[in-house]
Amino acid sequence: MKVYSLVCAVFVLTFTACTQQVKTTPPPEEKMAANPFFEEYATPFDAPPFDRIKNEHYLPAFEKAMELHSRQVAEIVGRSEAPTFENTVEALDRAGEPLTRVARTFFGLMSADTNDEMQKIAQKLVPRLSKHKDDILLNQDLFKRVKVIYEKKDELKLNVEQSTLLQELYLDFVRGGADLDDQSKVRLREINKQLSLLNLKFRENILKENNKFEIVLEKKEDLAGLPERVVAAATKAAKERGHEGKWVFTLHKPSLIPFLQFSSRRELREKMFSGYISRGNNGDELDNKENLKKIIALRVEKAKLLGYKTYADFQLVRRMAKNPKNVYKLLDQVWKAALPVAKREAEELQALIKKEGQDFKLQPWDWWYYAEKLRKAKYDLDENELRPYFKLENVLNGAFEVATKLYGIQFKERDDIPKYHKDVRTFEVQEKDGSHIGIFYVDYFPRASKRGGAWCGGYREQSRREGKKITPLIVNVGNFSMPTGDKPALLSFEEVETLFHEFGHALHALLADTTYAGSSDNIKVDFVELPSQIMENWASEPEVLKMYAKHYQTNEPIPDQLIEKLEKSRYFNQGFVTVEYLAACFLDMDWHMLDQAEKLDVVGFETKSLDKIGLIPEIVVRYKSHYFAHIFSGDYYSAGYYSYVWAQVLDADAFEAFKETGLFDQKTAESFRKNILSRGGAEDPMTLYKRFRGAEPEIEPLLKRKGMNGGKK
Repeated sequence: MKVYSLVCAVFVLTFTACTQQVKTTPPPEEKMAANPFFEEYATPFDAPPFDRIKNEHYLPAFEKAMELHSRQVAEIVGRSEAPTFENTVEALDRAGEPLTRVARTFFGLMSADTNDEMQKIAQKLVPRLSKHKDDILLNQDLFKRVKVIYEKKDELKLNVEQSTLLQELYLDFVRGGADLDDQSKVRLREINKQLSLLNLKFRENILKENNKFEIVLEKKEDLAGLPERVVAAATKAAKERGHEGKWVFTLHKPSLIPFLQFSSRRELREKMFSGYISRGNNGDELDNKENLKKIIALRVEKAKLLGYKTYADFQLVRRMAKNPKNVYKLLDQVWKAALPVAKREAEELQALIKKEGQDFKLQPWDWWYYAEKLRKAKYDLDENELRPYFKLENVLNGAFEVATKLYGIQFKERDDIPKYHKDVRTFEVQEKDGSHIGIFYVDYFPRASKRGGAWCGGYREQSRREGKKITPLIVNVGNFSMPTGDKPALLSFEEVETLFHEFGHALHALLADTTYAGSSDNIKVDFVELPSQIMENWASEPEVLKMYAKHYQTNEPIPDQLIEKLEKSRYFNQGFVTVEYLAACFLDMDWHMLDQAEKLDVVGFETKSLDKIGLIPEIVVRYKSHYFAHIFSGDYYSAGYYSYVWAQVLDADAFEAFKETGLFDQKTAESFRKNILSRGGAEDPMTLYKRFRGAEPEIEPLLKRKGMNGGKK
């Protein structure tokens, strides 16, 4: 998923939009002794000097940067000349660059390489940033200047990007409470402060839960069914955790998923699965239910304070879906097609259990195990047969080669750019003629200091200043299978697709070509997943597999029979995958459709929500409420988790254009780059899409791709 750093999503004003720090030296009186954030970075491409940044630098840098930002805003407000687009809107877009510089670094590392001290700093920092944001959005004199410009926008002859920037800025103020009375403004400030702390606490609890849980095995017979690579990884984990001579399995995906897929010890699968779905719901200091209830209550109050019926209505005004009715309409369409498929899959797995002479009823902790068995039986396809062809380095090079063939860009590894962790690799991205585009960091292995999942972030977004292009610094972060023993990192095909997915986000950020930082970064949540999800399509195309899927020992390309098996199995388990995800979408929407939050029972509400759509007991919702970080550890995906399926409709339809003209057709690729990737949030996303495709998307290509046309394959 695309994750603009936490500061962009929650704390810093949208209109500062995580702008780039232009390479300037602060005046002597504004320098901070020995603080790299207020010195020349003196690094290639002005990349963050991670090797020089220490924890003690953050708070002083934030404080000084907020002070400078406030001073810049005061200067804008204090201007005697009448408000213009240039002296107000453009000035605000440029303001706050030092704050963005430190914020992007701090919150980027809070997700990718955190520590206890950084989390303590965040606890102090979050309410201050919330106040700073409110101080600007609730500045009545500043709002008056913006409003004057907004009300005469039709007379100003603004271009499309400028009009969009002005529209979004005006909405920032209105939705930030600028039109509220004084008493309501005071209450809104308190709501925002509390929400910022609760969101942070919710995420911290999940990180601690992920690192806390472990299954320690002492007997070899408990390893029954587990592949050699999984056992080797468990041996390594045991050594790192002080259990020499034993085997340790954790909730990190490279440990969790293979265990559920291959362990023949059913009681251990249940223990592992229960540990995973119980995170944040164990009645201890890490329990998230009270945090969740407070978050929902505050969001309900905030929505009403700002004149909206529900928080979903508040959020969706600025998204492609526009309103809850449109979201539910889409979810219902796909659900009706997917649920019958999931039920048939459950019946097939139950039949396999019976065929093996067992008489128990299929449970959620059995699904992965028997699905893997069924895939092997139906398609003669074993994940362990595929992995040797998906060496991490080869997969990454394959993604690079796809981008090169589509857009002519090149990736050159650099060893002279500072990294925040030894696992990070750094690449300079160039146009075909060698001109610089940006820097791309990759960080793919799990560790205790990194939150779970995979995401794309940035230490600087693209923009222009006085005609000069400011180039982006973008990072992909994942939690993929690690090297074990003498074997390199060998990925599952799901991990391959995830790598391509996040790489699609990276291309969206790297190839942006807008004037204003607010345009580059301010992309609708239900449009932002289009560039990522469309990239997944290339990963499984036979022509592309031949490019990168090579055996890690022999370097032989993946054989045709394996590609054929992969192709034949593309509909396999799609009912499970789709239903598991859609259930989370419904749950997210239901939470944010509440118009009152008194006497909430978290577990009871969730059960009612899932029962309403008929979720079968053999499948557990992808994210149970108490660890649903997408929607409760920040605001970006709240009432927005549906965006993945919304964007799937777009990407399935858009990829048809490449299938019609050729996977690497240059005219189609040029159009996609020009109309989608380069425009960021500079225009209405449906306008951009229609400019590329010629019409609005239809849902049929998505259902066809999933094998769910009318619920039938």
